Amino acid sequence: MRLGRRAMLAGLVAMPVAAAPLRYDIVPQKVGDGIWMIHGADAPIAMENGGAIANITILATDAGPVLIDCGPSLRYGEALAGAAARLVGKPVARVYLTHLHPDHVYGTAAFDPAIVATTPAVARVLAQDEKGFSDGMYRLLGDWMRGTEPKLPGITLPGESDVVGGRTLRLLPLAGHSAADLALIDERTGTLIAGDLVFHDRAPSTPHADLPKWRAALDRLKAVPHKTVIPGHGPFDPTPAAAIDQTRDWIDWLDRALRDAVGQGLDMVAAGRMEIPARFAGMAAARYELERSVSHLYPALEAELLPRVDAKG
Repeated sequence: MRLGRRAMLAGLVAMPVAAAPLRYDIVPQKVGDGIWMIHGADAPIAMENGGAIANITILATDAGPVLIDCGPSLRYGEALAGAAARLVGKPVARVYLTHLHPDHVYGTAAFDPAIVATTPAVARVLAQDEKGFSDGMYRLLGDWMRGTEPKLPGITLPGESDVVGGRTLRLLPLAGHSAADLALIDERTGTLIAGDLVFHDRAPSTPHADLPKWRAALDRLKAVPHKTVIPGHGPFDPTPAAAIDQTRDWIDWLDRALRDAVGQGLDMVAAGRMEIPARFAGMAAARYELERSVSHLYPALEAELLPRVDAKG
C-alpha cells in the first residue's frame, strides 16, 4: 500500500518528538586572581533561561572552590558544582548565600547543608519564606525545577570575616534589597561580591525592598575599601563605584517618581507607564522592573501620602 504525501505528513506529526534535554551552560568569566563570575541572564525568570538570572561567584581556595550564591535549582547547582570542581580540581568546600531570593539560593538542593553558610539574619528569613518561593518557582519553571528541595544553611556566620582554605572573606551583613542581605569582600583581590544590593546595567528589583535601608547599605559599600564589584545582576564592574552609583541613582529616581505619581493621582497602571529617564536607556529590564516596583511599593506610598480625609491628625 502506497501512502500519499498528506498521509505521510499526518503520520510524522503524530509521532512523538523527544524533548531537548534541559541543560544549563555554566560559563565562568575570570575577573581576578582565583575568582570567576558566572553572568546570569539579564532578564526576568523565564522558561527560556531556566531561572538562571543571578550572578554566581567562584573562588579558588586550598580547600576547594567556594561559591557565593548557587542558582535557582537542583539542576543548576549540580552543573555549578561540576564547573567549579573542574576549575579548581577539588569538590566545592563552601557555599555562601547572600539573601533569600530563589534565583540565588535554590541550588542548595545540590549541596550538603554542612557546607552552606550565611548570616543568622539571612538564615531566619530563608526559614520563613522557603516554601512559598519554592511553589512559585515550580509554577514558573516547570521541569527545570525537577527534584529541587532547597536546604537551609548548616553554618551561621556571626563574625566579621570567614576563612576557607587560606582565603579570607570579609562579611558585611546589611539590609535594604531584602530584610537581610550579605555582601562579602575577597581580601586577596579587593573584589566586592555585593549580591543584590548592587545591580549593574540591569534595573534593580524591589519585591522586599526597604529603600531608606538600601541607600544606607549602598553608602556603606561605597565607603568600604575595595577595587572591583561583582553585582547580583548585570556585568562585572571593574571600578569600585560605577555599579553602586548606578543602583543608587535608580532607586533614588524610582522613589521620587512614584511619590510624584501618587501626588498626581495616577493609578498603578499609569504609574507603570511613566517615562524612564534617558540615562537608564541601556539598562536591561527597566520597564519590567518599574512595573513590578509599582506593584511592590505603590500601596504603601498611597497610604503614606494620601491619608483618609476623616483620619485624625
